Amino acid sequence: MHTRRQFTSIALAAIPVSAAAKPGSTGVIIGAQTYSFRDRGLSGAIQGMKEAGLDYAEVWSGHIEPKDLSREELRKWRTSVSMGEFKKVRRQFEAAGIQLYAYNYSFRDDFSEEEIARGFEMAKALGAKRLTASANVSTAKRVDPFASKAKIVVGMHNHSRIRQNEFARPEDFFDAMKGMSRYIGINLDIGHFWGAGYDPVSFLKEHHSKIVTLHVKDKKRQGDVNMPFGQGDTPICEVLRVLRDQKLRIPAMIEYEYKGSDTIEEVKKSFDFMKRCIA
Repeated sequence: MHTRRQFTSIALAAIPVSAAAKPGSTGVIIGAQTYSFRDRGLSGAIQGMKEAGLDYAEVWSGHIEPKDLSREELRKWRTSVSMGEFKKVRRQFEAAGIQLYAYNYSFRDDFSEEEIARGFEMAKALGAKRLTASANVSTAKRVDPFASKAKIVVGMHNHSRIRQNEFARPEDFFDAMKGMSRYIGINLDIGHFWGAGYDPVSFLKEHHSKIVTLHVKDKKRQGDVNMPFGQGDTPICEVLRVLRDQKLRIPAMIEYEYKGSDTIEEVKKSFDFMKRCIA
């Protein structure tokens, strides 16, 4: 069982120097999950991030994996694809001046052992220091040995609907991490956490040493409806101020999911809202 100090040490050590705040800045790391740009391909997503003024990314597997494959075809692709393909993606981000912090690769119960192992190879080829995963709670015990061997922390991602063997409640995270190494952590989606009826501010304050990254979206808790940033009741500003005031080096990744007009403009608006929160 890892201690808070051990987890914090490895989390901080893996953040590259380039992620450090610029002089005079708030010190809060703001980026985007490329899922926000799911209406376009990888090159378009990278260009969209540049136009929005973002230089920190978590790349969604859907921007790298082939489309419209059957489950078995996708498994075959994952276990046979050359890591050169991921190195090409890495170079695209580097050429755009965007730091690739994490790879979103969602381990599920139907993953083979080889599929799990390949996720860590992919992350290393990308130059990503983290994996995030919309995983099953029960998958953590299978992932942990591979994460420990690769020395890559996996942040388990939550959703707002409370279902068996899915991450939504605080206890789901705790169940997944119980008895695991320090390489099993949390990718806290603050909008989903709020929509499920929980407080991301107090959770962040108490458990920040276990949090790999944050996903930021706004929701109205009643009805669990995604909203433009500032129009829901998710405590986005309060969360960002905790990051600022406690000098936490946890990236806050925009995840654009509400229905807007132009993706890039909506991401820009979200980014501007977050910057105003901590100005």
